[in-house]
Amino acid sequence: MNQPDARGGVNRRQVLKRMLGAVAGASVAGCRSVRQDCLGVGPNPIQRENARAGTTDWMLTQTAVEPSTKYRCPTIEGYCSRRSLAAGENIQFYVSCNPASTFRIDLYRLGYYGGNGGRHVASFGPFQGVPQADPDEGEKRLRDCAWDACTGFTIPEDWVSGVYLGKLTAEQGGWQSYVIFIVRDERSVDFLFQCSDTTWQAYNRWPSQFSLYDNGEHQWWWGGDVRVSFNRPYGKYCQIFDAPLSTGSGEFLLWEFPVAYWLEAHGYDVSYASNLDLHERPGRLAQAKGFLSVGHDEYWSIEMFRHLQSAIQNGLNVAFLSGNAVCGRILMTPDGAGQPNRVFERVGVFGPPGGTREFVAMDSLPHDRPYANELVGAHSTGPVTGGADWTCVAPEHWLFAGTGMRQGDGIPGLVGWEWHGDPASIPGLEIVASGPTFSAPDEPNGGQFTSTIYPGPNGNIVFNAATIWWGDGLSEPPGYLRPSVYTSPQGPDARLQRITANLLDRMRRRE
Repeated sequence: MNQPDARGGVNRRQVLKRMLGAVAGASVAGCRSVRQDCLGVGPNPIQRENARAGTTDWMLTQTAVEPSTKYRCPTIEGYCSRRSLAAGENIQFYVSCNPASTFRIDLYRLGYYGGNGGRHVASFGPFQGVPQADPDEGEKRLRDCAWDACTGFTIPEDWVSGVYLGKLTAEQGGWQSYVIFIVRDERSVDFLFQCSDTTWQAYNRWPSQFSLYDNGEHQWWWGGDVRVSFNRPYGKYCQIFDAPLSTGSGEFLLWEFPVAYWLEAHGYDVSYASNLDLHERPGRLAQAKGFLSVGHDEYWSIEMFRHLQSAIQNGLNVAFLSGNAVCGRILMTPDGAGQPNRVFERVGVFGPPGGTREFVAMDSLPHDRPYANELVGAHSTGPVTGGADWTCVAPEHWLFAGTGMRQGDGIPGLVGWEWHGDPASIPGLEIVASGPTFSAPDEPNGGQFTSTIYPGPNGNIVFNAATIWWGDGLSEPPGYLRPSVYTSPQGPDARLQRITANLLDRMRRRE
């Protein structure tokens, strides 16, 4: 197992000292002293981890998809036995190569690492890869693989919580794709970062048009009677733009990694979890001061909703740095081997009847309470899609301290491609940013996005950013592709970075 340290005559203590000095000199708005006010006294596990030697070798360099499927890479593709696991637990990897080829697996933890974005943590192989059978289409179009594992290993005790990529490389032809998993922990932490892996899987069309959005007749179906499994590779991302680097990694690199990269660059004390952890392990929330829903966090079970709702009542701070969040209600069930919560289907909508654009068969699903805006502050509404400038409407609010933003000032193109509106009637709820949405520049589509903050019962807060693209205003990690549809975000913005720092600083104050 390869766990490289700092090299070139510089020891870890020197690297850590340099990193902390660089962070202290950076613009982390809202902090009088970065080390003490934002990061706590002494280096936390994220700071120590990011002081280690990084690399950009985690990125795929030779990718391809089968033209007839549009999304899969049959030359080498795989999936993991676990979505989320802790140190001391075992994970297995399932890989198929067609044509047969030897292959290797290199594991990387994603983070900042001096701007490289990843650190190499382990290598496995070579293994003899062979074509593994595509699963038959099961009930409700389920494609549930039962491949043979090529290897497995136990997560070392010293691995830091994070998102880990396995880069699969076929030695015949050099073709590559990813597998992805999350290492969680149980330590007390400032922020718990939730990865939106149910949404990654809902949009996964592997092997060809078998996402939650295809019922065999419509490619953008929004009804029920379709099931998807985590026992299959992630195909290349299927919306908005061409993203070859996403093959095998869900949506993490697209919308979530820029937030994680920025958090780790500035040394915030953060731990990572999957949607599954909110569903299965609600006690984890009690160990965090703040919970972060990031990116495109569309698909939630009623258990997830109730667990977070209860934690807010108990004083947890929450930030929905996401759009289209808590929209589709899902039911999780076992897979064909009886493993729990490896399969799910859409069974309802967390919103009122007629509250959104009528996607195909959406009206066939229950639209029962609870509604998403009762948790988030606002929710998917109106045309659902579109873009806008994220426009300040409450310049005196503490959220905007130090930004210089005035009434009507906007962060260009930050809102998209799905957003929240229709704020709930929650006592104390404040609208901090709002404006019309557009189908193209200067072409309003009748929507109105609304970013909100409301108070919890114990001095805690719940913030709603009302956009999938919040991370675009924070950072642009290696390999990042800027989305552009309806309108276009413009990349890192010092004002948004300051807003985020103000928000996180307030969330860290949980008693």
